Amino acid sequence: MDTNRSWDTITSALNRVSGPGRRGADWTTYLCPVHESDGRRHHPSLGVVYNRSRGRTVVRCFAGCSDEDVLDRLGLRVRDLFDNPQAPHPARRQSPSPEPVLADQALQAAGLPLEVRKRDLGPRLARPQRRATYIYRWPDGRPAGCVIRVHTAHLHGYAKSFWQERRTDNRWEPGGFAHLPFHLPELLDAVRTGQDIFICEGEADALTATHAGLTATCNAGGAQGWHPDHAEWLTGAHRVWIIADRDAPGYRHAAKVAQSLTSRVDELRIVQARDGKDLTDHCNAGHHISDLDPVPILDAHFRLQE
Repeated sequence: MDTNRSWDTITSALNRVSGPGRRGADWTTYLCPVHESDGRRHHPSLGVVYNRSRGRTVVRCFAGCSDEDVLDRLGLRVRDLFDNPQAPHPARRQSPSPEPVLADQALQAAGLPLEVRKRDLGPRLARPQRRATYIYRWPDGRPAGCVIRVHTAHLHGYAKSFWQERRTDNRWEPGGFAHLPFHLPELLDAVRTGQDIFICEGEADALTATHAGLTATCNAGGAQGWHPDHAEWLTGAHRVWIIADRDAPGYRHAAKVAQSLTSRVDELRIVQARDGKDLTDHCNAGHHISDLDPVPILDAHFRLQE
């Protein structure tokens, strides 16, 4: 059996996608293929190290991208991290399958697929272009970090990607920042005064809600970026509306957010666009905020808990 097979597989893919790595005392660093693939100069934030005792390669994005997202960009799977991945167990008598998790039950009730397949956009046509910068602030208004949105034109549409920077005493540096909700100063005012708060999946939708006169927020990092620290800032809120994107990551994100808030706020609602995937689609279709539809199962479940 080849030794260090996983190391060769991972580093070969990274050399192909991200360019040569930089050897350090322990870690070899690369540009992260998830958030540093925009063609600009970055301080590499993806570390790779070989664990000889376990016969596996460890991949870690120090800016917070998940291993699964990194591997997906490389065209690899989790099993490729191991020198000798375990073969599947022989088939055995099937016991009754457990109930799907709550978000998956909601997806089935809504007739939505449990997985999202990425669309083939064809060859790239142009260099990545920065489209927006979203500033995250401390309660006193000081910038803590930012999320930068990048679009890359392809033959059949555009690919979007994001990267994060954090604010130091005198400059911006590549990398993640504290788990702060978007529009935190406005959010704290809404908690204090008992206003409704809307949680979206991304900054663009939060801005759509803000332009409609609402207090809206989200977390950096998209559907997989919600952290218990985000929920802490909403403690004591009267009513929180979670606007789920109409897909599997969106429903799972909404369920995770709701679960973290059940003992912190007075009332929870989970709603979705009447047309399209997200709040921006909903508004572009001519609907009002009051036209948002309850998400099957999720909305009833968390309303009943309250």
